[in-house]
Amino acid sequence: MSHPFFGETKRTVPLASPVWIIMGVLCMAARKIIVAITGATGAIYGIRLLEALKECPDVETHLILSNWAEKTIALETNRSVEAVRQMACRSYDLLDMKAPVASGSFPVGGMIVIPCSMKTLAAIAHGLAENLIIRAADVMLKERKKLILVPRETPLSTIHIENMLTVTKAGACLIPPMPAFYNHPATIDDLVNHLIGRVMDQLDLPHNLSRRWCGISTF
Repeated sequence: MSHPFFGETKRTVPLASPVWIIMGVLCMAARKIIVAITGATGAIYGIRLLEALKECPDVETHLILSNWAEKTIALETNRSVEAVRQMACRSYDLLDMKAPVASGSFPVGGMIVIPCSMKTLAAIAHGLAENLIIRAADVMLKERKKLILVPRETPLSTIHIENMLTVTKAGACLIPPMPAFYNHPATIDDLVNHLIGRVMDQLDLPHNLSRRWCGISTF
């Protein structure tokens, strides 16, 4: 066929062929969740989320690591970057702008940036899609799909707070990694699991990561 800008193009497989139909069915088969880990401290949050999502049989995880996330993983955990990548169903290079998750036509059930650096927050707030994490987040906002950010910084400047307000108005959900103590956490894992449980709740995914508040008498 002839294209006004690209000239002659060839479609090797007709759109109505069984190949395209099968590809479409496979795309819709599992609920696809994007997990993005940036270089902010708290890499364990992203890793624990990947572990929790792996327990959900109908979830397909798509992982994006920033360059600094790889360094933070090495610094803060005993996991290798390759081991973290293997926890996801698919993993992408940060600059792979041709990846499926860069398009709004790719069916995605939600995205979590965990932890979310202030640089990434600022870029999302202002639509600066310079890498795949920011582009995928931008797609979630424009498609009105679930975008969860776990911002990691303290103290917060006015700029940080205004950027948080901007993304919230655009439709994102912010879950700061603030610990809860009503369930008497005994370990760091307890604190991490509580936060991941709140993320899973936002994704409408079942879990038993933490004890739920059911009134003072139950505690």
